[in-house]
Amino acid sequence: MTMRRGPLAELGNLPNLLTLGRVLLIPIFLVFLFYGSRFSSAVAAFLFIGASLTDVVDGFLARRMNLITTMGKFLDPIADKLLVMSALVMLLSLGRVPAWVVILILAREFIISALRTLAMSEGVVIAAGQGGKWKTSLQMVGLIGLILHYPYRIDFLFFEADLDLHRMGLWLVYISLVPAILSGVAYFQGFWEAVEDA
Repeated sequence: MTMRRGPLAELGNLPNLLTLGRVLLIPIFLVFLFYGSRFSSAVAAFLFIGASLTDVVDGFLARRMNLITTMGKFLDPIADKLLVMSALVMLLSLGRVPAWVVILILAREFIISALRTLAMSEGVVIAAGQGGKWKTSLQMVGLIGLILHYPYRIDFLFFEADLDLHRMGLWLVYISLVPAILSGVAYFQGFWEAVEDA
């Protein structure tokens, strides 16, 4: 007879420790972002990139080491949403992103999370679409630009130019709203069709 490991015991494996580390990194990231100087913004961006990379690594390790657990399935999406939401709220307080953008992104995340919960209660599984992946990629790169915020002089070999990271980040976040809304609509349609067929 094999004993089932409890949720707390599952926290001890490497992928889940990385996910937990991502959550614990969020307050440190927010402190540096809060100060808003060029140096602290650069450190905050470094921490944000590091935390985002752990999302890729922990998923890869969980599959490679056959360590996919209930705790991991619960903790990983929460860690991702906490990282993005905390960044958006702090960027809003610093005046680096419009309120309507934050409201739209957070509303989309809450609606999709509610639909996922409802789908699971009905025994329905809806696979994530390509639009959601595009949304996440554009959003993460855009947020890095907004966190860095300040213009940087970049040497492009044949010429030098000031790169306005704030403007670049803002436009990427704006563009990410298109796949965010379209994937949200597609998810809702998939949910509705799956429930009707069930």
